[in-house]
Amino acid sequence: MKEKLVYGLIYILSLLPFWCLYLISDFLYLLIFKIFGYRKRVVYENLRNSFPEKNEDEIHAIAKKFYRYFPDLLVESIKMASISAKEVRERIELLNPEEVYRHINAGKSVIGVTAHYCNWELAIHSLSLMMDTPELIIYKPLNNKVFNTVHNKIRTRFGATMVPMKQILRHIVKLKNQPHISMFVSDQTPTYQDSDYFMEFLNQDTLVFTGTERIARLTKNPVVFCEIRRKAKRGYYFCKFTTLVENPDAYPEHEITHIQNQFTEQIIRDEPAYWLWSHRRWKRKRRN
Repeated sequence: MKEKLVYGLIYILSLLPFWCLYLISDFLYLLIFKIFGYRKRVVYENLRNSFPEKNEDEIHAIAKKFYRYFPDLLVESIKMASISAKEVRERIELLNPEEVYRHINAGKSVIGVTAHYCNWELAIHSLSLMMDTPELIIYKPLNNKVFNTVHNKIRTRFGATMVPMKQILRHIVKLKNQPHISMFVSDQTPTYQDSDYFMEFLNQDTLVFTGTERIARLTKNPVVFCEIRRKAKRGYYFCKFTTLVENPDAYPEHEITHIQNQFTEQIIRDEPAYWLWSHRRWKRKRRN
């Protein structure tokens, strides 16, 4: 019952045109940045630690731009509940889908990687519409079961399958004879049970997931990064696919993990404001 109520409210909001949703976003910006300062301490601490070379004016400029974009991301995510396939294709341009097709056409599945950068949620719809092969979205379930159910219902509108992290192997085994895409969001914060591997990421000692590398080695499938960037026009994006690893067996242990995180870091450094700085990414420290 709760799920239906929450989904119904989100769906009704999603029927508003984009221009109206962006008016709501403008108001939210004033609330979360100017009035309430939503997670300001976390955002500024993350930025200062990630960019020690930048002065306070530069840090403030990035933070302000992040807070200006963050409510856009929220209302655009709401719009996903009713957005048409035609509008998805208009809103996010796929620059080189042939980079994915060449692996699929060769009979291989693709280990997709992306980050909490720009509108990664809209990219789920875009990838679902890109081809007919199964698309598995690997995710970390939310603690709130109502929002977890609603969120997944929205994400799967165009055929994607949501797979909790702990169930990924079971699903990949089911599809072992059928080319498919398994999409990982690689910059989440793992628990100590999920990973014990640290590396430098954005100037900080960082606990990172190694699951993408483990699955790539197990399946011997290529690793392809889905790089999402924002266009100048509000609400429009493009996606570029880059094959980071063709043959996982050719790399020493942890090298694939380093490659994907270094690629992510460079994207963030290019345009820092569009990463999720309000996320407590560095709350895990090395255990003595």
